[in-house]
Amino acid sequence: MKKRHTEEQIITILREAEAGTIPVKALCKRHNISEQTFFRWRNRFGGMDVPDARRLKDLESENAKLKRLVAEQMLVIEGMKEIARKK
Repeated sequence: MKKRHTEEQIITILREAEAGTIPVKALCKRHNISEQTFFRWRNRFGGMDVPDARRLKDLESENAKLKRLVAEQMLVIEGMKEIARKK
């Protein structure tokens, strides 16, 4: 079962780790996440505030959408080129 955490939750967990009052291993166990997940979050969201993390997520979503649109347009163009070659 994949559990999704909000940006607020991720930032809170990372801030808890930055405080250094609890070892990372215990922190991960308390929040029921793997250490790999923690370090991936730290690499991705480290030093960010919640609005920054939300903005990053929005930009990543927009980027993925634009990549799909470009790929679709490339298929259309290739199809048109193929039709033009056959004529």
